[in-house]
Amino acid sequence: MKSLWNILLATTLSLLLPLHTLASPASDDQPSTGHSKGHTCVACVVVVSVIEQLAQVHNSTVEASMERLCSYLPEKLFLKTTCYLVIRMFGPDLIKLLSANINADVVCHTLEFCKQDPGQPLCHLYPLPKEPWKFTLEKARQIVKKSPILKHSRSSSDICSLPFLAKICQRIKSTIQNSVPFKDVDSDKHSIFPTLRGYHWRGRDCNDSNRMAYPGRRPDNWDIHEDSNCNGIWGVDPKDGIPYEKKFCEGSQPRGIILLGDSAGAHFHISPEWITASQMSLVQKSFIDLPVALTNELDWPQLSGVTGFLDSISGIKENSVYLRLRKRNHCNHRDYQNISRNGGSSQNLEKFLETLSRNQLLDHPAIVIYAMIGNDVCNGKVDPIPEMTTPEKLYSSIMQTLKYLNSHLPNGSHVILYGLPDGTFLWDNLHNRYYPLGQLNKDVTYAHFYSFLNCLQVSPCHSWMSSNKTLRTLTSERAKQLSDTLKKIAASQKFTNFDLLYVDFDFQEVTEEWRKQGGQPWQLIEPVDGFHPNEVASQLLADSFWKKVQLQWPQVLGKENPFNSQIEQVFGDQGGH
Repeated sequence: MKSLWNILLATTLSLLLPLHTLASPASDDQPSTGHSKGHTCVACVVVVSVIEQLAQVHNSTVEASMERLCSYLPEKLFLKTTCYLVIRMFGPDLIKLLSANINADVVCHTLEFCKQDPGQPLCHLYPLPKEPWKFTLEKARQIVKKSPILKHSRSSSDICSLPFLAKICQRIKSTIQNSVPFKDVDSDKHSIFPTLRGYHWRGRDCNDSNRMAYPGRRPDNWDIHEDSNCNGIWGVDPKDGIPYEKKFCEGSQPRGIILLGDSAGAHFHISPEWITASQMSLVQKSFIDLPVALTNELDWPQLSGVTGFLDSISGIKENSVYLRLRKRNHCNHRDYQNISRNGGSSQNLEKFLETLSRNQLLDHPAIVIYAMIGNDVCNGKVDPIPEMTTPEKLYSSIMQTLKYLNSHLPNGSHVILYGLPDGTFLWDNLHNRYYPLGQLNKDVTYAHFYSFLNCLQVSPCHSWMSSNKTLRTLTSERAKQLSDTLKKIAASQKFTNFDLLYVDFDFQEVTEEWRKQGGQPWQLIEPVDGFHPNEVASQLLADSFWKKVQLQWPQVLGKENPFNSQIEQVFGDQGGH
């Protein structure tokens, strides 16, 4: 999953120039030189493909399509400016090569964004040219042999070296590394700013100059004078002199929701419009959300299945776990934390677990969902199996995590361990479908896309995104072993400050529910990365989770607050999110 962050950030922000140094994986394993080259290669092929297809869709010149692409981009984060700088630098060569009917793979090898190392396979997204590869590549090189651009090393072409982007890059890099809000005046781990790990990830701060005012705490003196827990309920009822917090929330058992997850939990999402020429337009403002996405690490926690608080853009009626908790008890308003990270797994959770914000003495209990559903079995290595987490390692890391939680969560909390899915679903439902870049000319399927990423060793999950059925089966077997380990831990371990539960990740159940609604299984996967559950799937998973917990452990969710309607009458939307 961390590989996709590298690839897609490089693609969208740099528009040909490598930006892999901006992404900081959650693990100690920094991208090797080979992996960095792979990210750059994918970024180049995607962008060149979009330029080529824009020319085809609009029956225009390559130069016009480059101008068109830049015109679509917003001014924020200097995206439009950067685009024009890039086409000024590489435009002449691209015009020559694409005008000679040379495809994106050959273009990117010619410009040296892609490179075939000695003894390594040739990595390509599109079908190989009819003529021998070496002949085609040499022919392309002759076209641009006098290009001044080729004299400069691609390794030095870092977009973040541009003065006007340096500060932006540093902010994003710092936020990714620290996993806490970039703008947080009082250092309480809550912010009044939406992105850069702000309130899209954690409940919005209601007083960023007071460290003792934040979502999830028990009210200070019943919040007579100010809102100390940011749930929008404070002051005194003039009719009887009783504080509203005491009247409406005392005894209602308020609780927060906290997710410890990976990119799936953070809702990693790349809009298909960003790479589909036929869907791009100025009128539809195709890239309007790109700045928000980039400053959220290409994640959309505000729409996620666990902590999402915005209305679904998919049109599905199901709500997130947080919104259901809030509906059940309005005193839970804003009490959510999405402690997820691209590349997160059981083996590196400790690096960002400490960003959790909960005070045992001052705060309400919390429901903590542990959902590392992919990276313990997923990686981009040529041989992915040795890199997978073993049941023994999982047991050790989970016990360490649970001990940490027991020392930080208020008494009466609940921790729910989520199992791993059977990822064979991906290949079975997507491999023969056309990838977004292949839909226009019917020339690239997901099988081709998966093979391209695997060849470059930048796949988020080589073992499931593979034509090798044996490998896919072995991966699912390991995933089941890890799920069984989590289940055994939940059944055997006891802790003083929370009860421990386990829930299966039953994607088959979600698929069946989606079929009942008239959908197809492939529609549940993110179309651009071909890997993550999309927004519809996340909301259906949240619905399934809620129903299971409500049926088996209703005490986890707390009781419905009989004063909800009165809270609405007095405080409206409680200050919103």
